[in-house]
Amino acid sequence: MRGKFLAKNLLILALLVWSGISLWPTYKMQSMEPDVRARMESEGKLKKITGKAIRLGLDLQGGIYLVYEVDMPSLAEKNAGNRDSRFEELFQKVKEEAAKGDESFIPVLGRVFQEAGIPLHRYWGSRDDSDEKILREMEKESRDALDRAMEKLRNRIDQFGVSEPSIQKIRGNRILIELPGLSNVQQAKDQIGKTALLEFRLLKDPQVYGDVLDRIDKAVAREKGILSADTAASAEQMAVKPKTSQDTVLSVNELFGETDETPAPAATGDSIIVDQNIFQKNPFYALFRNARMQGREVAASVNNIRAIEQILAKPEIQKLIPSDAEFLWSSETFKIGDEDFRELFLVKSEAELTGDHLTDARVTIGSDVKNAGQPVVSFAMDRKGGRDFARITGANLRKRLAIVLDGRIVSAPVINDRIPNGRGVIEGVGKMDEANWLAICLRIGALPANLTIMEERSVGPTLGQDSINRGKTAAIVGTLLVILFMAVYYRLSGLIANIALLLNVFFLLAVLVQFGFTLTMPGIAGIVLTIGMAVDANVLVFERIREELRTGKTVRASIEAGYSRAFSAIIDSNITTLLTAFVLYQFGTGAVKGFAVTLSIGIVVNMFTSLFVTRVIFEHITSRRTLTRLSI
Repeated sequence: MRGKFLAKNLLILALLVWSGISLWPTYKMQSMEPDVRARMESEGKLKKITGKAIRLGLDLQGGIYLVYEVDMPSLAEKNAGNRDSRFEELFQKVKEEAAKGDESFIPVLGRVFQEAGIPLHRYWGSRDDSDEKILREMEKESRDALDRAMEKLRNRIDQFGVSEPSIQKIRGNRILIELPGLSNVQQAKDQIGKTALLEFRLLKDPQVYGDVLDRIDKAVAREKGILSADTAASAEQMAVKPKTSQDTVLSVNELFGETDETPAPAATGDSIIVDQNIFQKNPFYALFRNARMQGREVAASVNNIRAIEQILAKPEIQKLIPSDAEFLWSSETFKIGDEDFRELFLVKSEAELTGDHLTDARVTIGSDVKNAGQPVVSFAMDRKGGRDFARITGANLRKRLAIVLDGRIVSAPVINDRIPNGRGVIEGVGKMDEANWLAICLRIGALPANLTIMEERSVGPTLGQDSINRGKTAAIVGTLLVILFMAVYYRLSGLIANIALLLNVFFLLAVLVQFGFTLTMPGIAGIVLTIGMAVDANVLVFERIREELRTGKTVRASIEAGYSRAFSAIIDSNITTLLTAFVLYQFGTGAVKGFAVTLSIGIVVNMFTSLFVTRVIFEHITSRRTLTRLSI
């Protein structure tokens, strides 16, 4: 008997120690001075504490609320084959009608094509497929794209270390994301929605590149009417011309032959920096700078990029660029003097290989002379990717292979040897955090479909702190009222119930921490409700004990009878409430789930404290002496 009694005491003591250890980081966080918190955050030490403290939801600590929608039109358009002018016309009509009405995109698509008398198998599926079958496949693909998008987003958010996000489907093809603790909406959108498209493209031969630049320069010169086609300088002549650069700031209008009465401000989107020595005869070349001294080729000031892109986008200039090539900028900027520059490359339009075959990407520190001490991203490919990579590198020795990420060239190394194992290194990725970001994006890969932001808003930390303060006030007031009632109405027995009540809240918060649950404002409401319910079981037990005492039974016998006879009623009432909380959690959304979680934990903990802990306390009291009267 004594051994059983000791085991009960040790169990309660162990739970108290466990709860204290679990809640210590939370107490430390709440009692920390703002200046100490700021210092620890700058030193990177605060995360160790916050990771072990109670996690607060969006409504308590502030954060970002985003609603994305899977772009079904772009997904359907991407999967369509044999597209012609009739397809473009009908598809545009489908998008317009779907945007106007409440009908979803896929039923509208089926109706519009049916009204036009065009079977869907003309663009989707096979000839033997009916319209109904194709529409069912589209619906299935839509659901699949939504599920895969959610998984990708969840992985992406987890990789970026966002604290306790909430990701769930809502209304059709929409995804709700809540990111507690973040305040920069644009940064969050960049991190979540960014699609890292990795491509390996061969650079065009330098001779071809030079010829294209020559033709563009002559065309721009002719447009300005400043010289004939056969008097313009060549790219090679401009590259070796030993002339000191004399930079000046002009407006974009001057480049395109338009008047501009007001002087152009320096370093703005409407100004360009050109070399006066060559601008009058070679206006296109004047936008660039020979960067061979920096180990680079053709480069342009970041102030000139807009003007260069305007020139390259002109229809007459596009005709001068080979159909199998396109211009791409470097992702990295470098300095010449005080100015920032980017390189301009001419690469093949068709990618030799994409990042679909990547199996891993990790940040390492470069060990060769060029990248010693600098972060680089090492990548590995699957078997098929490795075979293709070996074939590409073996067939293009001494050529440059550009590593292109989202339309920007990260690096363009020379292929010195065949790479047989599908492993490589991306250099020139900048700082360590940029390298980590690149590795994460490559590991996660592209989203299965485009996502459109339908709603975005942020909750400020001040509003969250106000919610915490109100929640604390409600919990404290509710607890004090319950404690006062129990102490007055049930006297000493009421004090025992109050001890169980405090332990109930203590254990509940510890469970929240240990199992990683998030505390929200509705969750606090669940705790307040639990506080009121925490003494329900003891009220039933105490009333039964009173009845037993009136029959003339001893104090010990009355306590035994009170607990045993009230047990079934207590279990029944708590189980029904627990089932209700389970349904709320299963079918509810974020706020309702927060309420259901704390209510469920509170019910389980409540049964332990009100039935087990209070009985152990009564056993302590009655085991030491024979009581003839009980304060109840």
